[in-house]
Parts: sequence; structure tokens; C-alpha cells
Amino acid sequence: MTLQKSLSEQEIAELSRRLGQRVRSARAGRGMTMKQLAQDADISLPYLSRVEKGDGNISIAVLHKLAAALSLPADSLLSDNERYGTDYALIIELLKRQPPLQLREIRKHLVERFARSQTGRAAPRRIALIGLRGAGKSTLGVLLAERLQVPFVELNAEVEKEAGLSLNEIFSIYGQAGFRRLERSSLERVVATYPEVVIATGGGIVMEPATYELLLHSFFSVWLHAAPEEHFRRVMAQHDVRIATPQLQEEAMASIVAALGARSKLYALAHAHMETTGRQVDELAGALRRLIDENVHPDFSKASAA
Repeated sequence: MTLQKSLSEQEIAELSRRLGQRVRSARAGRGMTMKQLAQDADISLPYLSRVEKGDGNISIAVLHKLAAALSLPADSLLSDNERYGTDYALIIELLKRQPPLQLREIRKHLVERFARSQTGRAAPRRIALIGLRGAGKSTLGVLLAERLQVPFVELNAEVEKEAGLSLNEIFSIYGQAGFRRLERSSLERVVATYPEVVIATGGGIVMEPATYELLLHSFFSVWLHAAPEEHFRRVMAQHDVRIATPQLQEEAMASIVAALGARSKLYALAHAHMETTGRQVDELAGALRRLIDENVHPDFSKASAA
């Protein structure tokens, strides 16, 4: 797999060309001349001409000026809506008008609807454990897989296998973006390879929308969560040399609190949640197995119990 830290000149040129096409199409659709748009957006006519031709980079300020003059949201000039047709654009506008709770119900309905149409059952026969480091994903994942008699996969290990590098080396060489691309392709490979599996994911998988959507669609997901202090205690028990000093430990605790704050709403989209604070491994393993028995397609549990 080829990874890059930044866009190539050719990719930047293509993005500029598509942006110019969108501006030109929106202007034409509104019956505006270039002169009218330039005046309304308070930019020079030669500059607008270069933008529409895809000849130059456009600043955020100019992007917002053009969007306002065209009565469009700025993100519509950056999106690839036209690739998917008019229905896609209309659906996006419809969704933008919905309150958060309604959006959650719509998403759940769509996931269940397409899962049924593709697999003939309401729930996938794959289990994904998500949550911060120290949530117990690997420990409980191994135990759950043993009880269900299915394979267990550590997604980060699959990323390392695909890259032929350790996680530290991947981040050092390719950065966060490169790691996320590898994570996505590794998840796709797991889905294609295992009809039944338990996986433990990295804590940040929820921050990449396309990857997280694939996970929610293809797995029954369980968010394992605990109090920040519990996460920290478990991480400390792993004797990580990266948090060997009091200052580093203080920074690690602050990082856990910040990550929970940033990710909790995304983790909450999982099909089920399980609080792990102050609970023993055996108790949690039993509770997790019961959760799967109650929520995943019955044939899964029956087969594993046979």
C-alpha cells in the first residue's frame, strides 16, 4: 500500500479544478455573470477567472465570500456531491435540517435496513469492541472469542502486518493520515475474510467517519468504557515506558480526559455500551457474553454453544 504524508501537486491541481467547476456551475445555474459574482463576492474579476479555471489556490476567506454570494454553504463548494447525483445532494440537505436525536434514529434505521438487504439478518455476525486504551478490549475480546469459538483479531496488529512496520514506525514515517488509511484497509480485509469474528479496535477509530461507518455497518459494536481514573490505572499496569515519570503520567491522565470528551458522543453510537469500572474480568466476560446472546442473531450464539 502506498502512503503519503501530503497531497501531490497533481492531486492539488485536481482539487482546484473541481472546485472551479463547482463555482462555475453554481454561478451559471443562478444566471450570474462572472462580473456579477466577482462584485457580489468582493473579489477581482481576474482572480475569479483563475478560480473557475482551477489555476490557483483559494483562501478560506475567498471561499466563504463566494459561497455567500452564491447563497450556498461553503462546504458545498468543497464536497463531491455531483459525483453521486441530485438525490444525494437533496438527502444531505434534508439531513441537515434534522435534530440530533432524529439523525441518530435515521442512521440506525439505515444501518439495519441495508444490513437486512445484504445479509438477510438484522445483526452482523461479527463483534467489534471499541473504547479508549485500558477499556479491556483485548482482554475481554480474547475471552469472548473463546466462548463463541470464533477468531479474535487485534486490528492494530493487522495494521502492523499490512505495513510491515510497528505502530510507532507507521506514525513516524506516514503520520496520522497514513495510519488511518492502513486502519481502513485492514478493517476492510477483516470484513472480507471473517464472516464471524471478534475484533478489538484502536481507540481513535471513531474519529475517521468512513472507517467508523464501515465498522458500525459490518459489526455489532460494543463500547467498553470506564472512569478516566480506571483507564489510567489500567494503562499504568501495562508498565508503559512512555509514562514513566510523574510529569508524563499527569500528561497521560489529561490526555485520557480530553480523548473521552472528544470521542464520547461517537463511542455512544455503538450498538451497546458496557461500564467496566470496578468490575472483575470474569464478571465482565460473562456480562459481555450475555449481551451478545441477547442482541446478536440467535444462530450465532447457538452455533458457538454447540
